[in-house]
Amino acid sequence: MKLFPVFRINSSMSYLYNRIQQLHDRFFHLVNHLQSPFLLFVRLYWGWQLVQSGWGKLHNLANVTNFFMSLNLPYPAQTAVFISCVEFFGGIFLALGLLSRMTALVLTINMVVAYVTADREALLSVFSDPDKFYAAAPYTFLVASVIILLFGPGKLALDALFRWLVKVPSLQETPAVTR
Repeated sequence: MKLFPVFRINSSMSYLYNRIQQLHDRFFHLVNHLQSPFLLFVRLYWGWQLVQSGWGKLHNLANVTNFFMSLNLPYPAQTAVFISCVEFFGGIFLALGLLSRMTALVLTINMVVAYVTADREALLSVFSDPDKFYAAAPYTFLVASVIILLFGPGKLALDALFRWLVKVPSLQETPAVTR
């Protein structure tokens, strides 16, 4: 008596497995073609939202400064101008796909600081009351920024156009350094 019987896959099981593998591969090959349009949508939608937010702050600097004073931020007037410009110009750069990952990094830091300073209660309730965390103003901007930071702007961006014009390979195309 064998303790571990050897299972043999008969030809019909092998065929079924191969067929499922083919369908899986085809499906995800097609889904990969949606990556750049999705990244374009993320950049355009949330970039435009950031532009509007920054524009609103630039035209209400007194209110933004007072809010920053209530948070005890250092140099509230200068910080208000800086944050307004980061959102306004960062939104433009994000939407265009220009300096995308650097812009996404700056916006990610900006949104994390917004959580820490203005929405601390929402940040601290990320595990105890996630709905409060998701409902906070910085959440969608943070998610959009992190998506572009991690995955890049996609093929439908000025970064990709400049890379193509200069003939610089993307990170995915460059070979790994061997030692």
